[in-house]
Amino acid sequence: MNDITRKPYIFASDFDQTLTFNDSGYVLAELLGMSTAEFERKATGMARLNLVQQGAELAYLLLHDPEFKSVRKEHLYEVGKRVRLKENIALLYQILDSGIPEYHFDFYVLSAAPLEVIQSALEGIVPKEHIFGTEFLYNDSGQIETIRRATAGYGKVFILDQLQSRAQIGPDHIVYTGDGSSDVHVMLHTNVRDGYTIAVSEAKHVSQVAKRTVLSTNALAVLAPILEDIAGWGRLRIREFFESYGIMIQEWDRVRTDWLTLRASSFEASEAAGAK
Repeated sequence: MNDITRKPYIFASDFDQTLTFNDSGYVLAELLGMSTAEFERKATGMARLNLVQQGAELAYLLLHDPEFKSVRKEHLYEVGKRVRLKENIALLYQILDSGIPEYHFDFYVLSAAPLEVIQSALEGIVPKEHIFGTEFLYNDSGQIETIRRATAGYGKVFILDQLQSRAQIGPDHIVYTGDGSSDVHVMLHTNVRDGYTIAVSEAKHVSQVAKRTVLSTNALAVLAPILEDIAGWGRLRIREFFESYGIMIQEWDRVRTDWLTLRASSFEASEAAGAK
């Protein structure tokens, strides 16, 4: 079936902990000989600043923190080679491109992680022109001089809108998948325009916003809700589809998670104290 008869979609994904098992910031910290606890302390401090977009903490540390001043472009490429990717990202790209009858999904990565890290990690899997990360400008010595663009928060919304306009598709033909609070803006933007969102973690902020939540160590898992809710396939057909690629769905449990925080009301607490 040629591309003319396929329904065109955009599949946009976050990078850190969506396509990977660990955050690129931790990998860079290890490369610099910094402890995980120290990096978390610095990143948390950056997150408290209103001037720092959520998810772009590493970018601002690279620009402003003295301990990161030694980082050069080649270090970021090395981090990309050390990042542990989820299984079958290449196969996911292939299936989304041409493996689902009547559908074609253009695969893009939108992340606040440094562009060099993502391009290095996904080399040979996702074309460079389909990757959008935080871009830096470097001085003559190779040191980071400034941030050209941070793909975080509303920055993801801006790029996704550009991709939609370029593809000339409706907003209901957009799928976005992410894992954390930095994905909330783009998920809300996608949902309100009838797009489709998938969370790959149980983080409360993102799982409450996403239309579906899928937990797996395999990148192919996001295909299940796409095939079920967009392509309209039944579970048996989805299982057979996975098996045609040599992948068996061993367990497929669907549960609804209700997040409740309970405490005694002030009236009931005072009543209980009076009864004593």
